[in-house]
Amino acid sequence: MSWQLASFLILGAVLVAGFAWYERSRPPSQVVALVAALAALAIAGRIAFAAFPNVKPTTDIVILAGYALGPAPGFAVGALTALVSNLWFGQGPWTPWQMAAWGLCGVFGAALTLLPVRRLDRFSLAAACGLAGLAYGALLNFSLMATYGGDLSVQRFTALESRAIPFDLAHAIGNVVFALIAGPAMLRMLVRFRERFEWRARTPAMVGTVLAALLLAGFLPGQAKAATGSAGAAEWLVSVQNSDGGWGSSDGSASSPSITGWVMLALEAAGRNPLDVSKGGKTPVDYLRSTIGEIERSGDYARTILALEGAGVDAHSFAGRNLVSTLVNRRAGNGSWEGWPGTTAYAVLALRAADDSGGLDATLSWLGKVQNSDGGWGDERGKPSTPDNTGAVMQAMRSSKISQKGLAFLRGAQLSSGGFAISSSGPANSQSTAWAAQGMIAIGTDPGAISSGGNSTLDYLQARQDSDGHFRYSSTSDQTPVWVTAQVLPAVAGKAFPLTPPPREPKPKPAPTEPEETSPGPVIPPSSFTPSTPSVPSPSGGASPLPESGSGAPLPLTPPAATPGPPIPVTPTTEGAVPETPAAPPFEAKDAPPGPSPAAPLAVGIGAGGLALGSVLFFGRRFGW
Repeated sequence: MSWQLASFLILGAVLVAGFAWYERSRPPSQVVALVAALAALAIAGRIAFAAFPNVKPTTDIVILAGYALGPAPGFAVGALTALVSNLWFGQGPWTPWQMAAWGLCGVFGAALTLLPVRRLDRFSLAAACGLAGLAYGALLNFSLMATYGGDLSVQRFTALESRAIPFDLAHAIGNVVFALIAGPAMLRMLVRFRERFEWRARTPAMVGTVLAALLLAGFLPGQAKAATGSAGAAEWLVSVQNSDGGWGSSDGSASSPSITGWVMLALEAAGRNPLDVSKGGKTPVDYLRSTIGEIERSGDYARTILALEGAGVDAHSFAGRNLVSTLVNRRAGNGSWEGWPGTTAYAVLALRAADDSGGLDATLSWLGKVQNSDGGWGDERGKPSTPDNTGAVMQAMRSSKISQKGLAFLRGAQLSSGGFAISSSGPANSQSTAWAAQGMIAIGTDPGAISSGGNSTLDYLQARQDSDGHFRYSSTSDQTPVWVTAQVLPAVAGKAFPLTPPPREPKPKPAPTEPEETSPGPVIPPSSFTPSTPSVPSPSGGASPLPESGSGAPLPLTPPAATPGPPIPVTPTTEGAVPETPAAPPFEAKDAPPGPSPAAPLAVGIGAGGLALGSVLFFGRRFGW
């Protein structure tokens, strides 16, 4: 294997591993949208500064994306930026190298969070961006050797580096200037955006692990990330599913229809259809079908309808029963269910999910009448207000002024930890906090903006999430973790009830029983192809005489054409096959020097990047950045 081929194989592994990492992290919709927006901003910045060779804000934007969002989103921003922006600057063999280089800049940005500081200051951030510019240039200079062949040696790489010094310095200085001007402000904006939603930046344990995982194994990054946010909670819930398809209140406890219904709603809020989640060949829908006789109370009917409709299953005809009509028939003459505001609110949500919301005027009127003077709702009419019931009713009456009074009650009931208690005198817990958060979400209020004592509602919930993905009941208790996690996840995912059914996972297509016939392509005779003399364009693909970041002035890499020798006769073998005979070389084989090891491209290619990363970590610890 030639070292050029080895270089491109390693490069392909980096890109495939990086995008696989991003996909396997199951980023929430907010992250996907922000990755696209940041990539578009980086592309626009590269195009806007096209008149200034190598002076671009692109590298800074990619580094900030990795610092704020984590290594996988940072890699995606960098790689997408190179791929799409080259639609303007020109595609070529330099494109995958730029994708890998900017993708690694995103990973580098995430690695900066390992420094022993809460957040980088303006000058530390500028220094990191400058070093990243030099490392980017070194990798792109090495790409010239890998792309256009020639001698693989340190001397030749040094020659390329020396001729690229003006361009690499322009890139590094431009990065420093952009970081000093706008870096801290943009970083604060991205971190604030991240903290308002459910995910946390996933930073690897050490920089070496990131590089090794990216370059050598595509499946390692997905295993290295922390199980956080709604995606981590959903994965944990799936991992503790019982063999009958249902869930109990704790890992290993017997399944129950109520807990299974809550878990179904949680998975739907996380974007996973419960019909695609099974164990022992049974889904949670199968479990509910087998235990439909255990559903007796109005609240059970409402929760089951919400869960089934959220999975795309018709609750009008389920297990031989019409759950919707049964729930409607249980409504009292005053419009309530059981005289309980919480149960009544969930019945309203269930009927809306089933597209059977007619005749709810009396019910909504009753909910308005039983609102307490403080703006909240209690377990029954006249009982003290609780965040649980208030959050539930706010979801049912999301567009009314009555819900704004409910929000005022929640603001007053919030504790200094950011959480809510089940009663006015109790400690904060995750379930009450989640119900209150869903009420805020339903009326268009960001739970991350409602705070007390410097802690927001989402801050409290995020602090209760364990490393395996599940949520604790409180800071001192981990009771009923399945039930708690199921009720917290929709709030962390930013969803209020009812939910839109998430799409089903695509099923693999069956293999064809017979091979498909294909017509052979046209055969081009050897005489019809005339090789052209290769040239060395800049890695950016542009026509400017000053090449894009780190290209340097190209060296004469085209070898002289060899004089063809006389034709060599071919003798058929006894099997009738014609052996492949190479053309006569211009020199004897004994004179050929030994080829370099395929490991050399790896060492040279990542050496400069490793030097930059190590320098930041060293100086950060040495000078207390």
